[in-house]
Amino acid sequence: MSIDIEDFEERAPEELEEPSNAERVLRFLYENSDKAWKAATIAERADVNENSISTVLNRLKEQDLVRHKGSYWAITDDTERLRRAHQFHRTIQRFDDLYGEEDREEWIKASERANE
Repeated sequence: MSIDIEDFEERAPEELEEPSNAERVLRFLYENSDKAWKAATIAERADVNENSISTVLNRLKEQDLVRHKGSYWAITDDTERLRRAHQFHRTIQRFDDLYGEEDREEWIKASERANE
């Protein structure tokens, strides 16, 4: 994938990052909140691999960010929950920008040392 050099020069680093699958799904469902959708259609419209969509939707359901009935999915009607989830996500992004992303292997090693 490529971007125009003017976009490269003018945009902030976080604006150049690709959204996660969960972000794409939530954005699509939020922008189309007047309907419930089948998983395959969500995958197609949100540009998420169809092999990944069930996992993404189920994780979002566990967080109460989407609703599921039969073969249909919709965004939660709990706007406060969506707002808090978005705020939490932005906070984590800020910490990652300030301190760098966490390294899972470092956490495991630190945990093992603490348990010795």
